[in-house]
Amino acid sequence: MKRAVVCGAGGFIGHHLVTRLKGEGYWVRGVDMKRPEFSETTADEFRTMDLREEMPCRAAVSCEPDEVYQLAADMGGMGFIESHETEIMRNNVLINVSMLHAARSAPTIKRYFFSSSACVYPNMFDWQREVGEGFAYPAEPHNEYGWEKLYSERAVLAFARKRGFAPKIARFENTYGPEGTFDGGREKAPAALCRKVALAGSGEHIEVWGDGSAVRQYTYIDDLIDGIRAYMESSLTGPVNIASDERVNVDELAKVVIAASGKALAIKHVSGPVGVAARNFGTQRLRETGWKPRVTLAGGIAKLYPWVERQVA
Repeated sequence: MKRAVVCGAGGFIGHHLVTRLKGEGYWVRGVDMKRPEFSETTADEFRTMDLREEMPCRAAVSCEPDEVYQLAADMGGMGFIESHETEIMRNNVLINVSMLHAARSAPTIKRYFFSSSACVYPNMFDWQREVGEGFAYPAEPHNEYGWEKLYSERAVLAFARKRGFAPKIARFENTYGPEGTFDGGREKAPAALCRKVALAGSGEHIEVWGDGSAVRQYTYIDDLIDGIRAYMESSLTGPVNIASDERVNVDELAKVVIAASGKALAIKHVSGPVGVAARNFGTQRLRETGWKPRVTLAGGIAKLYPWVERQVA
């Protein structure tokens, strides 16, 4: 039986990843500062600890794991990222360096997974051609969250060279789905728009930050977890992109959510942080494993919206 440690197991993606690993027959230790918010963890063991400190990190990998999945991070939507730059830089660098230092002294670890972000890429425009993972250099991330992720990627590669484990780095793009944060400031755009639509009455309007033209690739949680597992089981190392094939702007996303609700709602544009103008990067490296996204945006929102509507109710 393979043994895995999932850091960030109380969060949206980490919670889903624990469930998948358990379904594949792994023994799993989940680690986080909090337990999952919406349903109980399926981990064999769950430890509540602060991974910004070295001793908890050493305790996290004390179970002789074969694999470590490092998803623990201080993060949220664009509003949170832009208003909490210093906390993000401090907390995430401490978590990542402390976990790597602990993993370096754990001889059983064969693969070390790090959840990076599309925020490592520079600002792009909708007309630009699709780019690969190498487009992250020369480096010019749009925000401090992206700089922190890029530094942490380099740290993973450096520790892997010294220790000899396989460095697995995946750059995520706007993951969404049930059991994710949908209010409070840390939520991503799909969940935020689902909440706004659920709260609005038919004939009213919802507010969208900016002019609605920012382009993204929204990835459904099942496709992301499939990508992580395909990557971990492959011989690939280093950064890979995991993202949907669909590129839509924020207004188009809002219209998909409104359609899922069955309500007649208008869109009102208001001032607010929107991030880069566009993302357009490819997933060719990961597709070498046979992986490809299966869930359309409309299909994913059809699953997310009813869940958020129930939470709001």
